[in-house]
Amino acid sequence: MNYHAAADFLSDLRRFAVDPGTESIRALLGELGDPHEDVAFVQIAGSNGKGSTARMTESVLREAGYRVGLYTSPHFDDLRERVRVDGRKITESAVAEFVERVRPFLVDRAVEGDPLTSFETLTAMALWYFGRSDVDVAVLEVGMGGRLDATSVVDPVAAAVTAVSLEHTDILGETLGEIAAEKVTVAPDDAPLVTGATGESLAAVRDHAPDAVAVGVAEESPDVTVRYDGLVNHTEAGVGIEGRDWGVETRVPMPGSYQARNAGVAAVLARQVGGDRVTEAALERGLRSAHWPGRFEVMACDPLVVLDGAHNPGACAAIAETVGEYDYDDLHLVFGAMHDKDHREMAAELPDAASVRTCAPAHERAADPAVLAAAFDAADGADVTTAPTVSAALDRARGDAAPDDCVLVVGSLFAVAEARRTWSRLAVPRDVDSQGDARAVLERANADASDVTDAAAESVHRVVTTRLDRREARALDRAVGRTAATAVTADYRTDRELRSAVVAGTDGELRALLSALDGRDEEVANVAAILRERIDEEDGLPSHGYPWEARPSVMGILNVTPDSFHDGGDFFDPTAAVERAEAMVEAGADVIDVGGESTRPGADTVPTETEIERVTPVIEAIADLDALVSIDTRKAEVARAALDAGADILNDVTGLADPEMRFLAAEYDVPVVVMHSIDAPVVPGKTVAYDDVVSDVIDELAERIALAERAGLPREKVIVDPGLGFGKDAVEEFTLLDRLDEFRALGCPILIGHSHKSMFGHIGQDPDERLPATVATSALAVDRGADLVRVHDVPENVAAVRAAVATADPDGVPEDWQA
Repeated sequence: MNYHAAADFLSDLRRFAVDPGTESIRALLGELGDPHEDVAFVQIAGSNGKGSTARMTESVLREAGYRVGLYTSPHFDDLRERVRVDGRKITESAVAEFVERVRPFLVDRAVEGDPLTSFETLTAMALWYFGRSDVDVAVLEVGMGGRLDATSVVDPVAAAVTAVSLEHTDILGETLGEIAAEKVTVAPDDAPLVTGATGESLAAVRDHAPDAVAVGVAEESPDVTVRYDGLVNHTEAGVGIEGRDWGVETRVPMPGSYQARNAGVAAVLARQVGGDRVTEAALERGLRSAHWPGRFEVMACDPLVVLDGAHNPGACAAIAETVGEYDYDDLHLVFGAMHDKDHREMAAELPDAASVRTCAPAHERAADPAVLAAAFDAADGADVTTAPTVSAALDRARGDAAPDDCVLVVGSLFAVAEARRTWSRLAVPRDVDSQGDARAVLERANADASDVTDAAAESVHRVVTTRLDRREARALDRAVGRTAATAVTADYRTDRELRSAVVAGTDGELRALLSALDGRDEEVANVAAILRERIDEEDGLPSHGYPWEARPSVMGILNVTPDSFHDGGDFFDPTAAVERAEAMVEAGADVIDVGGESTRPGADTVPTETEIERVTPVIEAIADLDALVSIDTRKAEVARAALDAGADILNDVTGLADPEMRFLAAEYDVPVVVMHSIDAPVVPGKTVAYDDVVSDVIDELAERIALAERAGLPREKVIVDPGLGFGKDAVEEFTLLDRLDEFRALGCPILIGHSHKSMFGHIGQDPDERLPATVATSALAVDRGADLVRVHDVPENVAAVRAAVATADPDGVPEDWQA
């Protein structure tokens, strides 16, 4: 079974009505051998804020050194987003394995008239995956209520009820007291329930959980006090949390006073799980790192564009308060909601808008845009119109907005998911030179076998892959029918899963396809835009005068450390380091990369002050050389000292794990190398599962690039590094090298760091004989699209890079290269 079939099977279970209770999921887990029994669980219920609180709790526990699972709902683009371990989505192969394992049991239950629902089965899959992944603790977002929810099959070690309001009254009860009674049943046996409820809701919670730990503002006399300090920058807000004998001052990446309360709940939960292991530093950095898509997520400025999944009146009122913290002229709303919500009350709670564009997400419960428009009819002075899709409504709103205006997408997480694809969707170029290559690309896209056979011969041209929803796939098929281009799309039955699409043709055929898409259905406006980036690439990236923008460049490695692999200790003396830098520049290096901490397997962490003392004297001494200086560090404090000493570039092997690093790059307006890594320093012997290492690394790097952009750094100043040697085996590393051109989909310069690495053991090269392989790989990397190569041996690798450039363009060799 492949992932395509597994996702369809799980989606088909949605046809079964909810039957509250845990008996069915207990039976399924028993069939699997109760794989979750050795995992500690945190359970988070509530009417609003439970997803954000779950993400914050998970982030803090990871900062405290735990291996953490996270289960949330709904998903945006594919169901794997719901189940994560240490931030990485469950693999496609694991989903397929799970469904193949449980399908006979589920089919038998359905035949007997006692089927499991989609949510129950997905919950079981999460618990199964957490057990097999050996997580220390898993954080579960409750689906509905508490007592009767599938997640309540576990016995949590800590639990929370974020808030209580009137919801699902047909199942949970018609009063706050009745609903609270259902939710508080998540309380653990050995720790008090934590709650962010206020007023009447808090009283209802304490009627059933008298020892509950209340988190709130000082005026409420809570057990744990939170303070909201407002915006610190356009994407972060300051918060303070104070317990009886502990406290923390930090920032959260989700503005809003309610997020301060959620942060407080998360902090208490994490401390209940980890005790003293959850230090103030873990709380500070964990809360600041808890990015959560679609929860007051700032996507762009000029105009300000904000996405938030607020889906009931209370959440809309909170959003109105948060939007009020921003300085803007006019507000333009994009509103898409489900049909079972109180639209008029939601509209009343939202801030006054100059225009409203109502729309329907591609979801069976989506409300008609005309019905939603009627809810805004009473709004004074608002221009209220309907749009056929979320993307069309967003395009219109952004077109109407002036640079100092604000565009707010709200009403449902499903609407937010579709809007977010304007920024998150990628079109990936594929290197297809034969029918075998074409078949491999089509099969990776889960195309039907008959389509693979028919399309392979027509795809030995230019090939681009992307992901579409069902409406977009149909619109693309209509456009392809008017051209000679080829398009093959996986035919998922579910509307909630993006499907892979393979588009192929000659340059002329693909340009004809773009013409066919232009001026046609608004449904494919975003598809046309993302395809155009890959089909029409002549203009390239904006130029800032960096050497790699004109030609592939060489970055020379200068380790001022006693323990780095290959050259540890050789240049630990500052005088020797400066002499080495001068020699590298003389040999043709464009960038000198100075590092003061080793990330080799088993390396010890270097204190911040020690690292600064190592690198700053060297940077100051070489800053005037005819080359840019890069600082290789994972600590923002070290990076700032290096920039002040004269560095020009940040090189972060952790991919912006330090939340401050992206803001620092934006503040100094310098390029930042964002590397894909699982651990830095590398953990010896640790294995990582990939479905397709190239696609997975591109997907995970895209999330990090988005963080840099939201901090204010232009995409072209983010340099991506696939991270050879960090969380990949040798076969995966050579695969990344071979398919390096696919990283063009990210719209960033590409760096490859391969010098003397263990991957060359795969071809029989011992550690002391890897120079020839390094030199050969530099030439291959440039041939496959690398903009920079990072190496120890500059003269030999400069020659390799120049040979590769001259081979590609014999007439374009610069005069200063020639003897």
